[in-house]
Amino acid sequence: MNKLKPLKRFGQNYLQDKNILNKIVAEINPQPTDLLVEIGPGQGSLTELILARNVDLTAIEIDRRVIEDLNTKFPELTLIEKDFLDIDLSAQQKDPNKKLRIFGNIPYNITSPILFKLFDNNSIVEDAVFMVQEEVAKRMTSKIGSKDYGILSVLISYFGKANIAFKVSPNVFYPKPKVYSAVIHIHFNPERKDAKFNSLFKAIVKSSFGNRRKTLKNSLSNSIFTSVDFSSCGLDISLRAEQLNLDDFIKLAEFANNKTVPVFNTNSI
Repeated sequence: MNKLKPLKRFGQNYLQDKNILNKIVAEINPQPTDLLVEIGPGQGSLTELILARNVDLTAIEIDRRVIEDLNTKFPELTLIEKDFLDIDLSAQQKDPNKKLRIFGNIPYNITSPILFKLFDNNSIVEDAVFMVQEEVAKRMTSKIGSKDYGILSVLISYFGKANIAFKVSPNVFYPKPKVYSAVIHIHFNPERKDAKFNSLFKAIVKSSFGNRRKTLKNSLSNSIFTSVDFSSCGLDISLRAEQLNLDDFIKLAEFANNKTVPVFNTNSI
């Protein structure tokens, strides 16, 4: 496969270091019974190592320049030429008794929409292993009281749990990004089955952090929850969002759930 120039509009940075690629495979630990989905295989460096484990792999690729080469090199690969954000993930669940395992060196500029898509499909996704910006990885895994604690921290802890597997230097990519990266592993909580409540919860968290320096009372009153009086919710609404833990946000969502509140698209931060 000829060396292609990574496209900025797709946020492409090709990972070239074999050691890092092998560490990612070890973190995924693919099994023959898994239903695996790769986001953006690119020129197939990681794809090749995963397929060597004799697995069922579907790859989603938006860059048509690599499609023919990928099909030629990996005839056993199920390859879909499409934007991952437009994919119906339920259609990739070939066995209803198996959940999807998703991985990839994802475009950093759409990390948030990808995560929110997984939140929306949490009932059919077992786990995800992604290369992301180190800064984003810290936000995903931060705890209450830290400067990185925010929307992603709360949503990740609600929908599952995440850990930083290892950090990655810019030197192993082409072209070299300006930031350090990290491989993060997210395990989804199978108990979060109520799609309506999940959507409401996302809206509560986004609205609460809408004005970080303001109190919950002010932030929520300037959101889609403006008609809800949270004074009797059982929490101190003079606090700021960064002072609330996961259980507090669940309590807020449960309170709002008893009210008539329109919940709009919450698939971004």
